[in-house]
Amino acid sequence: MAVRCEHGFPQVIVSPSLLEDGTPFPTVFWLTCPALVRAVDDAESESGTDAWALRLATDVGLAERAIEADAAYRFARTAESGGTDACEHTGVAGMRHPLRVKCLHAHVAAYLAGTGDPMGEGVLMDVALECDGVRCAKLARCLKEETA
Repeated sequence: MAVRCEHGFPQVIVSPSLLEDGTPFPTVFWLTCPALVRAVDDAESESGTDAWALRLATDVGLAERAIEADAAYRFARTAESGGTDACEHTGVAGMRHPLRVKCLHAHVAAYLAGTGDPMGEGVLMDVALECDGVRCAKLARCLKEETA
């Protein structure tokens, strides 16, 4: 588990680069919070990936930060995979080039997991990191009562 919300539920989970059945899996950080997934869905549906691609092409500082975050992502995946990365030629969202944007969910998950991903950080400036809490707080109470 990489990150939990204020209610203790996973927001980001971690996966090694090789699944149990031997399938290579490039996405080390996976966004799991339903509220965040919906919010990022909305950002993507509003041409969010195209907007980030344009910004990366025109902002040198942003591009440099994206390249650094991609390197941190690959390092984290190698570490999570016991030192051997089955997907070493790909970065965030399985992209080979760090300045290509395919999936904002992957960038948000990477940022939350601590890679410094500037796209994930930027998306989170426009969406709520935590849900309104009603559904999750109720679920947390129910789980706590079940284990008491």
